Order: sequence, then C-alpha cells, then structure tokens
Amino acid sequence: MDGGCKGRSGLPNFKTSITADRFGDAAIRDDRKGISMRHLLTLEELERTALTRLLDRAERFRTEGAPRELLAGRTVLTLFFEPSTRTRTSFVLASKRLGADTLNFNLSHSSTSKGESLLDTLHTLEAMGLDALVVRHNENGMPAYLAQHANSHVSIINAGDGTHAHPTQGLLDALTIRQRRRDLENLHVVICGDIRHSRVARSDARALHTLGVRDIRLCAPRAMLPESPDDFPDCASTEDFDAALAGADVVIMLRIQRERMAAAQFPEAADYHARYGLDTRRLALAKPDCQVLHPGPINRGIEIAPEVADGAQSRILDQVANGVATRMAVLAELLATPA
Repeated sequence: MDGGCKGRSGLPNFKTSITADRFGDAAIRDDRKGISMRHLLTLEELERTALTRLLDRAERFRTEGAPRELLAGRTVLTLFFEPSTRTRTSFVLASKRLGADTLNFNLSHSSTSKGESLLDTLHTLEAMGLDALVVRHNENGMPAYLAQHANSHVSIINAGDGTHAHPTQGLLDALTIRQRRRDLENLHVVICGDIRHSRVARSDARALHTLGVRDIRLCAPRAMLPESPDDFPDCASTEDFDAALAGADVVIMLRIQRERMAAAQFPEAADYHARYGLDTRRLALAKPDCQVLHPGPINRGIEIAPEVADGAQSRILDQVANGVATRMAVLAELLATPA
C-alpha cells in the first residue's frame, strides 16, 4: 500500500484542506482544561478525552435514555442546503427527546429565496431566541463561517459541509465500532469507496486515529483516492480491495459521490462492483467477525451486495440507531446547563 472568490451564496469558497484552527474562536474547544464546547465544526482538534466523553455519553443515552427536560426551553433549528434523511431526522429526534423546541428551516419558503443573505438569515433567527443551528451545506467551511459570525449564545453544529467534514457521522461510526471492540488500537480498518469526495471518510479517519487506531487502509480507484497524502496523513492507500481486506476487523463502505464528480468520472456500475463491491466472497477475506459499516444511502449492487448489507456482520442499522444517541450527546454537551 502507498502510503477570495465568492460562491453562489455570496460567501467565500473554502478549499477542502480547510481546518478549524483557521477560524479562531469559532473552532472546537476541548475540555482538557475544563473549557466547554461552543460549536462542533470538525473533529480535527477534538482531543481523545473529549471525544471519548462524547462517546460515553452517547452510550449512556442509548442504553439508559436521557431526562426529557434536559434541554427544556432551548430551541434547535436545522438548516439543510442538501438532501438528508438520516442526519436531519436523527437531529430532530435527538433534540425532541431532550426536550428542546425543534424547527426545520424550509429554504424554499424562506427569505433566502428572495435574495436575503445567509448571514442576515442567521442574525434574524438569533434575534428570535435560537440556541443551536444544525447546518448542512455544499460548500466546505460554511458552518465554520457561520460560527465565526454567530452571536455568543448560539451554537453551530456541522451536519456535513461539502467534502470537508461530517463530525457527528465520525462520532457515531466510532461508537458503533467501539460497542463490539474496545481495543481500538489493535483494529485494522478499511475504508473503501469514493474517498476523495467523502466528508465521512475524513471524519471517520480522524475520529479513529484520535481513539488510537493505527492501521487505517483507504481503498478506491485512483480517481477516487485522495489527491494528496496530506489529506489523510495517518492512512495507507491502495487500489487493490482484496489485498486491503486481508485481516480486516472493520470495513466502512462509501457510495460514489456523483453530485460532486464530473460526468466523465462516473465508473460503470457493473465494473465498479466487480472491483470494489463488497460481496460475500470479499468479506470472507476479512476476519470472521469483521464489522461492516455504511453511512448511507446505500447503493445496493454497486458498492455493497444486498446479502452483505443485510447480513449478520452488517452494523448499518446500528449506525442509524447510534446516530440519534450520538446527536443527543452533542446537543447535551453544547446546550445543557452544567450541573
């Protein structure tokens, strides 16, 4: 294995390599010194202690539930500029189960469709008593941009920005893996699919590395591997899926990000499945108890065979369930009044 311009929204375009520290006070704050988190924008600067605390809290919420009045009087709004089923729904469920008032911002019926800037929309919502804004956007760095301009009482949560980051997905995937394997430092993890355009791959790799995983293998056709090794500094890369699967404890499958690729880059579905689809033959190359993850949506018969997606080693629905608990933990961390 081998180891500024303005966008459509009138806001700066951000490159994939953007990191939280570029945004100063808007960046994630670790609590090693007792400093609470204000925003969740990326996992890049979250230390192991803080990340583990979030996972522990999510696990408690999953097994024991949470007091429904924990976020009573708080208001959480979801603002999604891209389609979503799992992420948006789980954030809504998470906030409601903690007792928060929850609103879905309808872009098609908002003043943004009349030319209002996103920052004006943000400040209008803040004036109504908003406590947290859950943002998904197709531009890298947009949640961090909003965090930089948000009033001091408002928390911004990144629900996925371009190809940059999807921090709550990274957290819930780490939680799913940890539920069966606590010895994370001994795991061999394969991430296969459209790595280059995947915010999930970046957040998963960061979360797992922070938690001690030393062997992370990226597998994809050359056009879907990272453009630079610096994009995934702690990972090995290969185009050979069979070789990557040898001895694997976890395999995370990713869909092809067609919406982020030029039409000429699309592989033929049958050819792609033949080389990079996870079927029962390939899964047998991994360890017998290998966990199979996929962030969804699944493209059956392309990156994963139905019998694997629905098989005994699949953790896909566990990921969905853990998504609610993980997002409850994040909301509680950001918004709950300290005891």
